Amino acid sequence: MNDRIKKVNALIKQEVAQLLLKEAEFPGGVLATVTRVDTSPNLIQSKVYVSFLPEGKEKEALGVLQKQVYFLQQKLNRRLKMRPTPKIIFVLEKEAEKAGKVEELLETLKKGKK
Repeated sequence: MNDRIKKVNALIKQEVAQLLLKEAEFPGGVLATVTRVDTSPNLIQSKVYVSFLPEGKEKEALGVLQKQVYFLQQKLNRRLKMRPTPKIIFVLEKEAEKAGKVEELLETLKKGKK
């Protein structure tokens, strides 16, 4: 991955996180976190990986986010001074969930050795 793509990923992550904090509305006090961004080399699209708290409401919150994607895309287009502005696609983050399960297993093993 070249430096330009890394910078674009960091910029989009920062801007989308701000947009989710200020503009997006989730039912039931769901909190959204942008974990990472993967932008295609031709800058056409960016996959924005998002995790949600509390657990169990991920699919509902992702659905709400996907309904607001056009509005959020317009806001992002105005904020970013770049052409083309990548089309954002929201994806549910699975890596954080896996990391949490590994942590739980490690804790269980630690307790078992004592």
